[in-house]
Parts: sequence; structure tokens; C-alpha cells
Amino acid sequence: MSQQGNDVLYHAYELQRSWLNSASAFASIASEMISNPVNPWGYTSLGPITANALEVFAHATASYGKPAFGITEVEVDGKVHPVEEATVMNRPFGDLKRFRHTGLPETSPRLLIVAPMSGHYATLLRGTVERMLQSCIVYITDWADAKLVPMHEGSFDLDSYIDYLMDFLEQIRVEGGGERPHMMAVCQPSVPAFAATALLNQHDSPATPKTLTMMGGPIDTRESPTTVNDHAMNRPIEWFRQSVIATVPTNYRGAGRRVYPGFMQLSAFMSMNLGNHMMSHWEMFKHLTVGDDDSAQATKDFYDEYRAVCDMTAEFYLQTVEEVFQKHSIPNGEFRHKGEIVDLGKIAKTALLAVEGERDDISGLGQTKAALKLATGLAEGKKRYYMAEGAGHYGIFNGSKWRTKVAPEVEKFIAKHG
Repeated sequence: MSQQGNDVLYHAYELQRSWLNSASAFASIASEMISNPVNPWGYTSLGPITANALEVFAHATASYGKPAFGITEVEVDGKVHPVEEATVMNRPFGDLKRFRHTGLPETSPRLLIVAPMSGHYATLLRGTVERMLQSCIVYITDWADAKLVPMHEGSFDLDSYIDYLMDFLEQIRVEGGGERPHMMAVCQPSVPAFAATALLNQHDSPATPKTLTMMGGPIDTRESPTTVNDHAMNRPIEWFRQSVIATVPTNYRGAGRRVYPGFMQLSAFMSMNLGNHMMSHWEMFKHLTVGDDDSAQATKDFYDEYRAVCDMTAEFYLQTVEEVFQKHSIPNGEFRHKGEIVDLGKIAKTALLAVEGERDDISGLGQTKAALKLATGLAEGKKRYYMAEGAGHYGIFNGSKWRTKVAPEVEKFIAKHG
């Protein structure tokens, strides 16, 4: 499809979204009317089934905006502490948010969690923040939806991403009274976080992180390549430019900006496991039918987050595809930041932890671990590798395996090199 075709598709999507929003609202109202205790039809055999089917349809067709983090309290050693959320830096393409609970001393480690700019909001890492909040003052990159950033704010590419990370680390250092922070990158941002760490080491910056944890990141996608990697490597960059880039319509603040639209990304995500997604909604219907509201709500909560997507700038997306997945610039030692070669061998002051999931089908085994070999100037005692047995891609930063297996390893690593 041509770029013009993608622009037409974006407008068609907006029209369809408007129609489906109306259909979703009507279905939700109808479901509530049928379920109303004063409605006799609700007591027939078909009444509850129809109401539940309408509720599933309403949820599946609704559009979702940016979710809230909603972290109000955290439990540590059996004691519940209120959580404070604040935005400490406001930038056009992303804010720096801080979370801390009232039981944390000021001397606690300060950890920057770098969220992916890959179509989902930073709230996808809500569980990551909650768990690390038990022992750290947690900061997170809260990336903006590119379609909402006006054109006068300029462009945002991979170099800009790295600049943001270095600025955020400096802000955290200042807030911590000069104490160097820690950093954790989840998935795709492992690459820019690795590059930012190398640059800060190169220039002996006081904001150089004490530790960098990279989780399921595509440092070297030639190791155990996955379907995602093959898709990026087997097509020329011009194909991506023509096939997935569109112009933001006039009804958004970012009108005229070239983006990789969130709805296209979501379609790609869903198509990879379409059968599983259909079964999830069927299971939700069955849970509602038998009155298992808790299980049905768990499915709803997951899809509320999963289907909340945002656009990313075309320049960032295309540069990432080309440099990370096609040229393999990082492992080949050819990655540049604003023309300057990023020398990974200069990393000497930042301890590195590489975390991978045994069943990760997005970033294959060895792709993140490759970072440890590339940091040739770092003492072996400052390198650590951890593979989470039985964990898939999302399991290494969310869910029970993350909370009970992976997070303790990260905490021990931070404590050892803090």
C-alpha cells in the first residue's frame, strides 16, 4: 500500500471507530436494560445470554484512551503504604513520572524504568512499577501519543530518545542529591538505554547509571531470530516507509505528522495470535454466563490495556527498524548518536544485568545476553545474566514470575552495585 493509501486508511479507520463507538454504547445500554431487575425478559433463559453477549460486544468494539497508572498503595512486609505519583519533567514527546511510597527512606535507590515506545502506553508496565516500588523510588518514561504532539514541537527519532534518557537520568541524579541512579529498560528501549549508558560512560558524566538492567531487548537480533525479527529483516526499509507510515488526520493536535499508527500496530499484534484473542473473548462470555465476574473482569482489564495504543513518529520507527533489525549497528560497533560513534567498550562504571525469558517469542534467547559480550571494557564481576524459566516475553516484567523470580534478582543486583 502507498503512503497515500495509508492516509486514506487512517481516515477510514477514524470513521469506522466513530461508528463502532456508537455501536458499543448502544450494546452497553441494551445489556444493562436486559439485566435490569425490573425487566421480566432478564429472567428468561435467553435474557442473560443476550445481555452477556452484548456486554462482550460492547467491550470488544469500544475505543480506549490513555489509561491511568492508578497505583495508590503498595504492600511491603505486610504493611500497606500510600503511593505518591508526580510528573517531575514535562517534555513534548514524553514526561518523566516519579512514584514513591511513604515508607521509603530518602536514601533508597532511584530507578528509571524505560518503557517501550512501541505502540502501547507506559501503563503496560504498571505491574513492573508496583513491584520495584517496594524497594526503590521509581521513575518511568511516560511517552506521548505522537498524533497529539503538534508539528511545531519538531521531530523525534532514535537520537532524540537517547537524549531524553540522558536528560531524565540527570534530573534523577539532581533529585537524589547527586547520587547516581539505576536504569531498567524493558524490551525495545534496551538498545537506546544501552547506547545512552555507553555515551554517559564515554563522557564521564555524573549521571552515568550505577546499573543497567536490560529485559528481553533486541541488542543483537541475529541470535535466535523470531518471527518479529524475520519480518523486519526480510523487507527493505522503503517497504516499511510505504506500507505502514501515514499522516495524522486534521482532527488531532499532531495533524500533518508522519507516524506509524497505533491501530496498525494493534492489528499486527492481534493477527499474530488471533485465535487466542478470539478464545479469550469466548471465555469471557462463558465466565459472565456462569456468574464468574472476577475472571471476566480480569480479561476485560487485560484488553483495556492491550487495546489502548498510540502512534509513534515515523522517523523513530524507521530508524529503529533500520539500525536495530537490519543493519545490526549496535553489535557491529557502527551505531552513531548525532554522528558520534557509540563505543560500548567504554562502559566501565555501569554494572549490566541481562534478563531473558525462556519462552520469549519476540526477543529470542541470546539477543539481550549479547550486550554483556559487547561491553568489552567492563569487569566480569559487573556483568550478570538471568534467564527466567518458563517465562514468555511479557512474563519477564509482569505477572507472578516477574514478581517472585525476576524482580528479586533485579533488586539483588541493584543492592550489590548500589
